[in-house]
Amino acid sequence: MSDLSDLYQEVILDHNRRPRHFGVLAGANRTAKGHNPLCGDKLVVYLKIDAGRITGVSFEGSGCAISKASASLMTDAIDGHSVAEVTAMFDRFRAMVTSPHDRPIDQDALGKLAVLAGVREFPVRVKCASLAWHTLKAALEDVPTPVKTE
Repeated sequence: MSDLSDLYQEVILDHNRRPRHFGVLAGANRTAKGHNPLCGDKLVVYLKIDAGRITGVSFEGSGCAISKASASLMTDAIDGHSVAEVTAMFDRFRAMVTSPHDRPIDQDALGKLAVLAGVREFPVRVKCASLAWHTLKAALEDVPTPVKTE
């Protein structure tokens, strides 16, 4: 196994076992629900936005290791950033996970999120990795209906 594959597995397992920012966020002023009917992943993203900046973020729910790890990594990545910066992160993340698996990725622009590039080798898992991000986008846009990956 390559070093990148080893890292991918290690990070996914760590964030699945010990998710960051997990639980209900007191004082959240935006929430959104997401569901992946294909595999049963369900989650809720909680945001506290103040003056155009994410001042608090968390998630709760259940699902596969990739879904939970992606949500954990996402919450780490967006905490403290402006809504505009988070929207740009969403675009970069979506572009990465939907690009061909042999296309190089910009690790500098993606930071720790680059570890999720491994899902590109398993197209059915892209929805698992992107559920939290689409749910985040719905929370940012204050969309009341649950997000589905279908």
